[in-house]
Amino acid sequence: MRLYETNYAKLLPLLPKSDQVGDKCVYGVADQEYSLTVTESTRYTTVVELCLRTQETLPDYLIPRMSVRLYHDARVAEVCSAQQTSRLKPRYDYPNLRMHQKDEKHQVNRFLGDWLVYCLKNGISRQSVC
Repeated sequence: MRLYETNYAKLLPLLPKSDQVGDKCVYGVADQEYSLTVTESTRYTTVVELCLRTQETLPDYLIPRMSVRLYHDARVAEVCSAQQTSRLKPRYDYPNLRMHQKDEKHQVNRFLGDWLVYCLKNGISRQSVC
């Protein structure tokens, strides 16, 4: 749970000022741009999509994409989907058909935490509507 709590605290400063569906922030990190878009907003939860913005014509499966649900009452954030994997299970038997790691969900949430730390240290807001 501590990982989810710290991810929530790290993600809050990066979110758009309002939580209306469609609101977006764009951040430049190194030579790439990432967008955070609010895709769902209810009284106690907000879902945001983190996505690499690219000028290249890449297939969807090559564009890094992650959906994160923020639970405002519990003050936690968890990854709902990453790349083409949705509904990550807490544990997987190994080996499995899709070759997920035993602790795939924890690894993806830890990656989110590392990515957020990197963005907070090195990211620059590229859009003033954040």
